[in-house]
Amino acid sequence: MAQAVEEWYKQMPIITRSYLTAAVVTTIGCSLDIISPSNLYLNPRLVVKNYEFWRLVTNFLYFRKMDLDFMFHMFFLARYCKLLEENSFRGRTADFFYMLLFGATVLTGIVIVGGNIPYLSESFAKIIFLSNSLTFMMVYVWSKQNPFIHMSFLGLFTFTAAYLPWVLLGFSVLVGASAWVDLLGMIAGHAYYFLEDVYPRMTNRRPLKTPSFIKSLFADEAVVVARPANVRFAPPPAEEVDRR
Repeated sequence: MAQAVEEWYKQMPIITRSYLTAAVVTTIGCSLDIISPSNLYLNPRLVVKNYEFWRLVTNFLYFRKMDLDFMFHMFFLARYCKLLEENSFRGRTADFFYMLLFGATVLTGIVIVGGNIPYLSESFAKIIFLSNSLTFMMVYVWSKQNPFIHMSFLGLFTFTAAYLPWVLLGFSVLVGASAWVDLLGMIAGHAYYFLEDVYPRMTNRRPLKTPSFIKSLFADEAVVVARPANVRFAPPPAEEVDRR
């Protein structure tokens, strides 16, 4: 059993493995009182005035209590982060990292701006950890890129992947969890999907092109697609037909 888990862990792509490890270690550390959540949560005032810049990162690593909700989010993180990195972003580790960076930036910006809007500031003030939102963003992006995959929710009913975020949102509301966290993830995910997949098809421009300095951090291997020999995918030239 232990060997199977070790093998599963080693087979994870680098970004998924790193994020999952950091999230589990941080959450366990807080549960054992080794790390204090008060040093991790997002606080724009402390970031600006006390230069506690680490909070911009650590608030994405802590998943609150180690309960059923924690297990659900670890499953979503391990599954959908891995699926995105191995499929949609195969051979494009830098692009995948940039997607997470974009999502984290959008989520942080929404919380900061929302905290200064009357009638909404109280709701946004309660959102001090964005780890769940970033995980939900990955689920949303995956569902948009794989909309026709058939899925089942707890064996109760089936649906296509396009509706997965809405099913999970409904489940969160049903169990009494805050819908704001999931909604923020959906907003960030849709912003990425629109700018990366929809807008380039409309304008032939790609606004989310990964910066070269981020690409230099990752040594992506070229993805080679094997093609069987002596197989034609187009009709032979006319002169070749005439010679026959």
